[in-house]
Amino acid sequence: MNAIGKAVWFIESHFASDITLEDVAETAGLSRYHLSRVFGLTTGRSISEYIRARRLSAAALSLAGGAPNILAVALDAGYNSHEAFTRAFRDHFGVTPEEVRNRGHLGDLDLMEPIRMDTTPLPKLEEPRFETTPAMLMAGLQQTYSHGGNAGIPSQWQQFNVYFGEIPSQIGNVAYGICTQADGQDGSFQYMTAVEVRATDGLPAGFESLKLPAQTYAVFAHRGHISSIQATCHAIFAEWLPASGYEHAGLPDLMERYDDRFDVRTGTGLTEIWIPVTN
Repeated sequence: MNAIGKAVWFIESHFASDITLEDVAETAGLSRYHLSRVFGLTTGRSISEYIRARRLSAAALSLAGGAPNILAVALDAGYNSHEAFTRAFRDHFGVTPEEVRNRGHLGDLDLMEPIRMDTTPLPKLEEPRFETTPAMLMAGLQQTYSHGGNAGIPSQWQQFNVYFGEIPSQIGNVAYGICTQADGQDGSFQYMTAVEVRATDGLPAGFESLKLPAQTYAVFAHRGHISSIQATCHAIFAEWLPASGYEHAGLPDLMERYDDRFDVRTGTGLTEIWIPVTN
């Protein structure tokens, strides 16, 4: 069983109790940081979001079955008061706990079912090379996505490619897709379509900048269509990194590098995935 399979097993076995991210990470054999990244890449949702949805779904089943004491259901779901539970339940399902109990059925509630892990083997990675770079100043378009709602990334690239090659102070003819963790605890991430620049003067409207520190990267090859790149990222974080003896260096989460070996028109060719590491 891979790391995410172990994490899902632990959550499904213990979500009715008070579990922490540290508990799940220990069972999975990953650091908190790596587990959060890989879980989002693999399942499309954050760990906290999944645990909350599973608890509320179990509560809905109990209420539809006629649970006599809503406060007891709230406490079992990890909420300290009737009010907090009602607010979370209504925000998640669009109805109150009382409504579900009174009608005695689930109706059209969208319950969170246990995740069924994909048993398809992860792609076999080529051995990475290692690159040590000076600090890099990046500039481009940035959007925030949920792990399950990143379908807008190709459109973001389409918008960015209008500017590519004519961005003031652009260095070289290489484009980057840069993933960083977004602020907050909802498991979202920021994705920047970018180039390296010498300065930020005169950037097009809507462009943002990001300075990456001098550091060492493990560089992996993704071959084939870009739509399957998440499977390669999953293999890197779930299999290679835990066994490598390296630690993730923190910023960025990962960086995709696109040069003339990648065909923008067809989405095929060689993409490099750069992971900042330290040992």
